[in-house]
Amino acid sequence: MSSNKKHFVEDKPIIGITLGDYNGIGPEVILKSLADNRLLAFCTPVIYGSLKILHKYRRLLSLEENYFQVIKDVEQISYKKINLINCIEDAEIAPGQVTPEAGKAAFVCLESCTKDLLRGALHAVVTAPINKANIQNEFFNFVGHTEYFTENFNAPNTLMCMVSGKLRVALLTGHLALKDVSQSISKEKLQNKILVLQQSLQKDFGIQKPKIAVLGLNPHAGEEGLLGNEEKDIIEPVLKEFRKQGHLVYGPFPADGFFGSKKYTSYDATLAMYHDQGLTAFKTLAFEDGVNFTAGLPIVRTSPDHGTAYNIAGKNLADANSMLQAIYLACDVIKHRQAGFLALP
Repeated sequence: MSSNKKHFVEDKPIIGITLGDYNGIGPEVILKSLADNRLLAFCTPVIYGSLKILHKYRRLLSLEENYFQVIKDVEQISYKKINLINCIEDAEIAPGQVTPEAGKAAFVCLESCTKDLLRGALHAVVTAPINKANIQNEFFNFVGHTEYFTENFNAPNTLMCMVSGKLRVALLTGHLALKDVSQSISKEKLQNKILVLQQSLQKDFGIQKPKIAVLGLNPHAGEEGLLGNEEKDIIEPVLKEFRKQGHLVYGPFPADGFFGSKKYTSYDATLAMYHDQGLTAFKTLAFEDGVNFTAGLPIVRTSPDHGTAYNIAGKNLADANSMLQAIYLACDVIKHRQAGFLALP
C-alpha cells in the first residue's frame, strides 16, 4: 500500500464503494450507511455509481438527503465529503426485478473502480451485492467478486473470509458445486489456504501468533475413516506438519459440534471445507453485522455478507449495518497493513 501514501490526508484512507445491482438493496444500504457524516472521520468514501439512481432511491424510500460531491476522477476528491463518480448517468430502476441493464451497470461501476485500484488511487474497495448471473459478460466470466479480483490483481492464492468482530470463518473451497468439493481438496491446496489465512491474520488483523481451527469434510470428521477418508489422508497429515513447524493449527473438528459447543471462540479463525459448512454457521451467528473479506489480495476488498435481497428491495427494510461494518473493516485492515509496513526495517 506504500504506493498510495500520497493520497492520505490525516491518515484517512480513500475507500471506493461500488453500486452493485441497482435493483437490489445495494443503493439502499449505501445511502443508509453513509447517512452519518461521522464516518468521514475514518475515511473518504468514493461511490462508483449514479447520482440519479441514488436520488431515485432516496425519494422512493423517503430517506434524508445525502450530499455528494460529484467528481470526474479521484484526483478531484474532496476529503471532507462523500464523493461520487458517475459511471452511469441514468437508468430506470425496477426494485426487486432482474434486468440486463442492472447487470451491465453493476459491471461498469465495478470496472471503473477496479481501474482506480490498479493504478493506486484507492486504498480499498467495498462492493455492494451483485447478481452473479446478470452481470456475466466477456470481461466478467466469474462466479463472484472474489474470483474477479483474484484474476485482475494476479493474486496467486486468495481466500474468502467472513468476519464479525473476533469471529472469522474462511473457506477452503468457495463458489463451487457441492458434488465437486471432495475432489477439489488436496494437501497442496489446504497448505496454501492455511498459509494465506495465517498471513492475513498477521498482516490484516494484527495477530502475531494466530490460532487456527480446521473443520473436517465429512460428518463427525470422518469417524476414523468410517464416513470418509479425506480427514485421514489429507487434512490430518497437513495439520500435523504445520504443528511440527510450530504453528497453532488444530483439527479436523466435526463442524456441527464445533459451532454448537462454541469452540470457535477459542480460535482466531476457522477454516471450513466448503461454502455452506462455514457460512451457515457464520450467518446464524452474525448475519446482521457480518463482512465478506478477501484475504490474499494486494488491495483491501470487503463486502456486506448478504446478497441483492430482491424480496425487500425498494421497501425500506434493508439493514445497512453489514455494509457499514464492511467500510469500517476496510479502514481497520488498511491501518494494520500500514503499521506492519512502517514496522519493517
